Amino acid sequence: MSEHRVTVAWSWSDHESRQNTYSRNHEWRFDNGTVVPASAAEKYLGDPKCVDPEEALVAALSGCHMLVFLAIAAKKEITVDTYTDDAVGYLEKNEDGKLAVTRIVLHPKITFGGENKPDEAQLADMHAHAHAACLIANSLRASVEVA
Repeated sequence: MSEHRVTVAWSWSDHESRQNTYSRNHEWRFDNGTVVPASAAEKYLGDPKCVDPEEALVAALSGCHMLVFLAIAAKKEITVDTYTDDAVGYLEKNEDGKLAVTRIVLHPKITFGGENKPDEAQLADMHAHAHAACLIANSLRASVEVA
């Protein structure tokens, strides 16, 4: 179907050494030329100015859900003026006792324009269909909830 390539690059020589540790800072290089400074989460000695993998996972899921939702709205001829999601991922121990992002809760806030606006039941159905079609959600073991 398709391939999605990213180069993740780290080098000891790129960083100052820290006593008894190493820098977690690295780069994510995408095929379109975008470079994202990344690191571990601050709790794991990462740089808080960088994106960490857990945040990126939550962003990927939220973005995928939004894009599918927008496609559904377009097919229904529903105008979406704004879509904002304050998504939250929870790093917890999973059923095997290992740390994992076990659940992600989406908090989409959507404003609609035009005459054709969904009611609460239609909106819930649109989110259910967006979740079912989101390839990132279909790739995860974590539970996903739309609050």
